[in-house]
Amino acid sequence: MAEEMAPKYDPQAVEAGRYQTWLDEDVFKPSGDQKAKPYSIVIPPPNVTGKLHLGHAWDTTLQDMIIRQKRMQGYDVLWLPGTDHAGIATQAKVEAKLREEGVTRYDLGREKFVGKVWDWVDEYEKTIHDQWAKMGISVDYSRERFTLDEGLSKAVRKVFVDLYNEGLIYRGEYIINWDPQAQTALSDIEVIHQDDQGAFYHVKYPFVDPEQTFNGKHYIEIATTRPETMFGDTAVAVNPSDERYKALVGTEVILPLQGRHIPIIADQYVDPEFGTGMVKITPAHDPNDFQVGNRHDLERINTMNPDATMNENAGKYQGMDRFTARKAMVADLEAEGYLISTDPIVHSVGHSERTGVQVEARLSTQWFVKMKPLAEMSLANQKTEDRVNFVPERFETTWSQWMENIHDWVISRQLWWGHQIPAWYHKETGEIYVGMEAPKDIENWEQDPDVLDTWFSSALWPFSTMGWPDTDSEDFKRYFPTSTLVTGYDIIPFWVARMIFQSLKFTGKRPFENVLIHGLMRDEQGRKMSKSLGNGVDPMDVIAKYGTDALRWFLSTGSTPGQDTRFSYEKVAAAWNFINKIWNASRFVIMNLGDIKATDQPASRDRYDLSDRWILSRLNSLIADVTRLNDNFEFGESGRLLYNFIWNDFCDWYIEMSKAVLNGDDEAAKTAKRQNLLYVLDQILRLMHPTMPFVTEKIWLSMPHNGKSLVVAKYPEYNADLADDDAEKQMSALIEVIRGVRNIRTQANAPISKQVEILIKTSSVEMKNILDDNVEFLERFLNPTTIVIGPDVKAPKLAMSAVTTDAEIFVPLAELIDLDEEIARLQKENERLTGEITRIDRKLGNANFVAKAPEAVVAEQRTKRADYVKQQEATVSRIDELQANK
Repeated sequence: MAEEMAPKYDPQAVEAGRYQTWLDEDVFKPSGDQKAKPYSIVIPPPNVTGKLHLGHAWDTTLQDMIIRQKRMQGYDVLWLPGTDHAGIATQAKVEAKLREEGVTRYDLGREKFVGKVWDWVDEYEKTIHDQWAKMGISVDYSRERFTLDEGLSKAVRKVFVDLYNEGLIYRGEYIINWDPQAQTALSDIEVIHQDDQGAFYHVKYPFVDPEQTFNGKHYIEIATTRPETMFGDTAVAVNPSDERYKALVGTEVILPLQGRHIPIIADQYVDPEFGTGMVKITPAHDPNDFQVGNRHDLERINTMNPDATMNENAGKYQGMDRFTARKAMVADLEAEGYLISTDPIVHSVGHSERTGVQVEARLSTQWFVKMKPLAEMSLANQKTEDRVNFVPERFETTWSQWMENIHDWVISRQLWWGHQIPAWYHKETGEIYVGMEAPKDIENWEQDPDVLDTWFSSALWPFSTMGWPDTDSEDFKRYFPTSTLVTGYDIIPFWVARMIFQSLKFTGKRPFENVLIHGLMRDEQGRKMSKSLGNGVDPMDVIAKYGTDALRWFLSTGSTPGQDTRFSYEKVAAAWNFINKIWNASRFVIMNLGDIKATDQPASRDRYDLSDRWILSRLNSLIADVTRLNDNFEFGESGRLLYNFIWNDFCDWYIEMSKAVLNGDDEAAKTAKRQNLLYVLDQILRLMHPTMPFVTEKIWLSMPHNGKSLVVAKYPEYNADLADDDAEKQMSALIEVIRGVRNIRTQANAPISKQVEILIKTSSVEMKNILDDNVEFLERFLNPTTIVIGPDVKAPKLAMSAVTTDAEIFVPLAELIDLDEEIARLQKENERLTGEITRIDRKLGNANFVAKAPEAVVAEQRTKRADYVKQQEATVSRIDELQANK
């Protein structure tokens, strides 16, 4: 039963209830056809920390377009949804909520706190599901996963245990990035560097020996940006090749404000060219100093508590916040004569990605993954046929550079929400046990309280969601490795890199064949969207105003792969306008069908006129081009072709040309025209469905056919029988003539309602035949009193003219025309044609272009040049005629 189309396109009415219908019809699940080629995508799991943003909308739109097209092309498609527990981000949100209630996680205890987090997860997973529904994403909810569900937890434990048993996971004391607010370790890529105001504090370090001098002074000068860490100093270092300081190596200086003696040592780490060439070494507060300390067996003195207040090693500054302590110490250094000078600077300082606070380099015992062997394995795999294809290719360099310069990955987090580390410590002996399950005599053991970095479980997502470590799982055997991953360039090191090495390590296969990289969504001024700027845009607000299909069209066609895009309400409004054009054209076709029934074939060829041959050939080329471009993820370019075909070829030309037949008396011709209109519309809807699922489904179900849903309809395929270059050439010539007359009318301010005489001088028999055979189209589009066509047409003295390939058009408009203005217009056109010819001559005169460009491209340029020369010759001739008649 065909659905009725409303007179006006209303996205809210079109979309209402449609998604639930799709779910009820179960059209999003894999087909189960074992003969079909599988195609799978796992959704990048959004964090259960809040609502989805425009970046998520962009990401899911691209995935849904790919999945919907592949499903229509007959692939056995799986798009697997899920969400990420997002350890530090989710815990920070819940703790902030508790703080508003005057409660801390410590007041609740671990078990009750985790219960509160699960309540949060339930609430926001529902929100995410509602937003997915609004976006129309065609995922298989029966396979939905969560990074903390039992199956994925088992995979996480196995990976941890196996890596530990191979020596690739180890526990050690190292300098790590520390978030003092969340009080947890961070990996390098969870630290955002930004420019902060700071200072270089130049401080005297007196020699222990009161007789010792350097450059006539009883002290050396040390510059530091962080005087609050001075009480952790255990040496001063110089470069062993630095001749200035060789005599100082082995002597000692006094640590200001504390009086402790520290040695001057020599180490290659020190850059003689930087500053004074002397640096203080603080092994517990700087990663480079930590390495120097290891080489020289220096003591590690931690001067801060986990919350970045000063500890007992900071003397009288104990209990102060780190920045308060800095001010107090600088004041004391000045008061006691140690401060030489203070130089204000702007320097790059690390901040926590999640909390925004300044990160501390902190000595801590943590769990690490030894990355070098895993990185080398990943890099080597890129030289094989099982490589991951990056789109665009340049992002492989981003990935490989990170892998080549990788550091060991700190994977432990001092949180309560997440995968608790599967390691236990014996209460008496301190022995460490790592295993899939807890020790049998559990009362003698205590589990490590830390949890794993969120990215540790996310790195397993492509295969853990498919049932791994059960390698006999049907989904794992059929749909892994996955086909394509869609994600932003900002998480290539966070997630893409880690999925690749974990997949290669544990399955021996790449996690996905392709990774399509998109950019970031920015505001109209090009700024990153953020809460602080208040420039964020909620995709649900956009949908409420313009509909999902308009937003999806904007997101899919707004940029090329890998590039950022600027959100624009104006462009979304333009997308709505395009959909409205499709809606109105579809209503016209459906209302004029009579008793015709839709088929997947056009009418019999013996009933075609030129417009039928042309539109079917153009449609056929469109199908080939759009399929190719979409397979290459060039959605912006395929969208441009679809837009031009629908708006120009189908709506502005073919439908308008069809009206003469539909209003005529030839019933056989009307039946053929209706069938072709319906066929072209049907194919357009199939092509557009992956991008605009709601409106195309509504229109398609309003057509007279028995199709269940466009979701499972067959995608259009190229049909060589419909290709008709001759029809395209003829129609192009016809359209050029019609546009030429329309331009004349516009310039002369002569509306289409005013009949005019039209004279067309043809310079080829072919052009005369084209115009004679299609004179009814000229009459319909141009409203002439008379049309005269032929090679012997004489140009009237007072007329406006236009030149096309093989034709000159004259419209006598004596009462409207200004002869001088017409000559000036033609001279301007002559200049334009000269520019076009010059441009092509430069190109054809370039030996590299002629040698390297495809033969067809060179031939096309030569043909264009010949056309321009013809047009210019006719234009110059007309100028001469008009000037002679002045």
